[in-house]
Amino acid sequence: MTSPIDPLRRRLLGVAAIIATTAGLAPVGAAPSAAEPPRPPAEFPPLRRVSAGDLEIAYAELGPASGRPVILLHGWPYDIHSFAEVAPGLAARGCRVIVPYLRGYGATRFLSGATARNGQPAAVALDTVAMMDALNIPSAILGGFDWGARSADIIAALWPERCQSLVAVSGYLIGSQAAGQTPLPPEAEFQWWYQFYFATERGRAGYEKYRREFARLIWRLASPRWAFDDATFERSAGALDNPDHVAIVIHNYRWRLGLAQGEAKYDAVEARLATAPTITVPTITLEGDANGAPHLEPQAYAAKFVGRHVHRTITGGIGHNLPQEAPEAFAQAVLEAGAL
Repeated sequence: MTSPIDPLRRRLLGVAAIIATTAGLAPVGAAPSAAEPPRPPAEFPPLRRVSAGDLEIAYAELGPASGRPVILLHGWPYDIHSFAEVAPGLAARGCRVIVPYLRGYGATRFLSGATARNGQPAAVALDTVAMMDALNIPSAILGGFDWGARSADIIAALWPERCQSLVAVSGYLIGSQAAGQTPLPPEAEFQWWYQFYFATERGRAGYEKYRREFARLIWRLASPRWAFDDATFERSAGALDNPDHVAIVIHNYRWRLGLAQGEAKYDAVEARLATAPTITVPTITLEGDANGAPHLEPQAYAAKFVGRHVHRTITGGIGHNLPQEAPEAFAQAVLEAGAL
């Protein structure tokens, strides 16, 4: 019997195949084949914690304290284990690698119960800046995907002195509420089905009740050729049990559609982001050749990177969670971006 999910997967796979075909941007270095046996799971050292802004941020740290700082930012619905193989490799090359749980994930907690559970992009990005201040890190190489790439893009665009270089999966992800009001063609809107689901109270309740099932579905759709096992999924899914997770996620997606208010203290930052500022720092953008999540073709955002910029499409059936699916390629990009 055909599963009701199958038509959705077929449509998304078709869109992903079209988007991954980017003229003039030939793949540079293939990732390991998706058919290879899964790697044994890598583990982080015990988490550290630091008070930063509105949060007590939980983070993993690897490598020498005197090493070149590298901050790696995960996305939704993933966690720090997206970098479980990237981080040790960078640490072995002498980098000081910091991998924080974003607000609403893992062991990161709000310092006050009265603080708004705000998921707007400016708030999420400024958490990283606050963490850097708390750890006395003036600037760092920033790398990320999904929400993490958006935060890294924002910091690189607005505070380039804090970003030595940038590695961003799916490139330029800075947006605004105004931009979110522009209708997309139906097939593109179809890819954002979960955003419209989250706009309803039914969607909020459904995500609260079925967050693991929801996350597993997103993992499959966004990375249709990634053969992750149950242990790999469950290791990351535990981060979604954070008591503020649902509130942060729902606010994030409702804010994008203009259905939820942000906080006034971020208005000036959001106004700057609404101008779609360019990024001047040295950057490597990455894309997987089998990314089933919504994303633009690299040519569509190339002009936003006005500094030294290299794009790479990673082949071998690599999906949305590129750092975990192709850790060698991501780590190499971090090292090379730092030398641009």
